[in-house]
Amino acid sequence: MLKTVEGIYQDGKIELTELPENINNSTQVLITFLDPRKINPSKIRQLIEHLETIAGIQQGFDELNSGESRPLTDFIQEMQQKYDISS
Repeated sequence: MLKTVEGIYQDGKIELTELPENINNSTQVLITFLDPRKINPSKIRQLIEHLETIAGIQQGFDELNSGESRPLTDFIQEMQQKYDISS
């Protein structure tokens, strides 16, 4: 699993701007310190979205490889019902 969360480093501690779901006390993390003079918030958000997209694609491959897939016709039917789309 890959989950990117923003945070602020202050007084030797990192304070997260949001608490990620499904994380336990022994989850490994990587911390990247950004140069505040070179931060472009929209580029950072774009990078985070790309990382999360990659993680989602990887999760899909993992599910497919472990046999956790379903027929496309089931998905289409579910979406038609969910969004009230007639076939």
